[in-house]
Amino acid sequence: MNKDNTMNNNNMFHNTLHIRLMHKKDLQPLAEAYVAAYEQQNIGEHWTIGTAKQLLAYWLKKQPDLAFVAECDGKPVGAFIAGIKPWWDGNHLFDGELFVHPDFQKQGVGTELSKVLYKTAFKKYKVTKYDAFTFKKIKFPLQWYKKQGFIEQKEWTIISGDVREIIKNL
Repeated sequence: MNKDNTMNNNNMFHNTLHIRLMHKKDLQPLAEAYVAAYEQQNIGEHWTIGTAKQLLAYWLKKQPDLAFVAECDGKPVGAFIAGIKPWWDGNHLFDGELFVHPDFQKQGVGTELSKVLYKTAFKKYKVTKYDAFTFKKIKFPLQWYKKQGFIEQKEWTIISGDVREIIKNL
């Protein structure tokens, strides 16, 4: 990766991979990549291009300076977006979305996106940690994150509830 976040490595890509900030014009092709990535994993989340575009637009509006796109030959092929949350031990990156179109997975795209996002967040916000959700039932991406130094938080659990049911029970 050179100083303008461009990587040209013939072992990984036939052409140039470029990491840059996300723009509104990227939302449609990134939504398509997001849907393709989730369809390939078959984890039970059924994203549409419309819902994926809404999610990406939310993140772009919330934290535009930490919304990075990977593009190959000028085409967006993946992204990494995360927010900043003040916490007791300093700022944390939290809850981000990292995805790469299946045609470009296992080629280092996610790693390069991660390097740029983490370095930017550390330099700009002095982040101390990244808190994220991932899937337990499938090896990827959990094992990939563990190789980077992430640790499962055994004392945490994720809760989710149907708001209509919650209101009824209150």
